[in-house]
Amino acid sequence: MQIRELSVPDAYEITPTQILDDRGVFLEWYRFDRLEATIGHPLELRQANTSVSRRGVVRGVHFADVPRGQAKYVTVTHGAVLDFAVDIRVGSPTFGASDSVMLDTVDRRAIYLAEGLGHVFVALSDTATVSYLVSDVFRPAAEHGINPLDADLGLDYTLAREELVLSPKDTDAPGLRAAAESGLLPEWSAMRAYYASLATVA
Repeated sequence: MQIRELSVPDAYEITPTQILDDRGVFLEWYRFDRLEATIGHPLELRQANTSVSRRGVVRGVHFADVPRGQAKYVTVTHGAVLDFAVDIRVGSPTFGASDSVMLDTVDRRAIYLAEGLGHVFVALSDTATVSYLVSDVFRPAAEHGINPLDADLGLDYTLAREELVLSPKDTDAPGLRAAAESGLLPEWSAMRAYYASLATVA
């Protein structure tokens, strides 16, 4: 398993080692110890989610209030998506920037996103099944979004090669600038302190 930090701090691409033979393939798509050694604290898992999307569906940009927030470990079990980590932490040196990982059943990669990062993906295959391991249960009052089509984010969905399909919840969400001005977004310094507290507890 190889783990590579993305250009957005606290987001990582995980590439598993695949063992192939005449029966098929075997891989470890999640290893708690390897991830803990990389991020500096254990990932406490509290919920697992699965979504199924058709080509062109965009889900996100989603994030949750911290604490606790929702750290996410995401992979694809069918099809392909382009998955983005978006830095929405006000004061971060990469605020507003994003990086992406192709999640598919060829390389079988995963992406880890720390609490306080925005998460969005676009489905590239006719159908795509995405599975998430997350660090907290879904708490509706703590969940928020940013419009995934916001020009300030500049996210590129052209690989979908289809008209994009979004929920009203996502298209009605504020843009990055409006979300920051309203105080909705996490602060970089507060998130650094929160990550350090997770390491202390561990």
